[in-house]
Amino acid sequence: QLIVAVNKMDTTKWSEDRFNEIVKETSTFIKKVGYNPKTVAFVPISGWHGDNMLEESANMTWYKGWTKENKAGTVKGKTLLDAIDAIEP
Repeated sequence: QLIVAVNKMDTTKWSEDRFNEIVKETSTFIKKVGYNPKTVAFVPISGWHGDNMLEESANMTWYKGWTKENKAGTVKGKTLLDAIDAIEP
């Protein structure tokens, strides 16, 4: 199982375009190493400011959350903590 936390979003002024660019590039890479991007949560965060780590960020109102597929179906969340909690044992 894999979570991709896109950190330092504060340095891009919370750019949705930059986040989408990183998701696209990372998805291509993780496919090559055997992961299905549909099973991965991509979460934009700022570790320095704590954005989207435990609670939703007011700085990234464009971010509607992540969705990933697992054995039980589809799981959704908004924060890094949600993604960690969604890891299957």
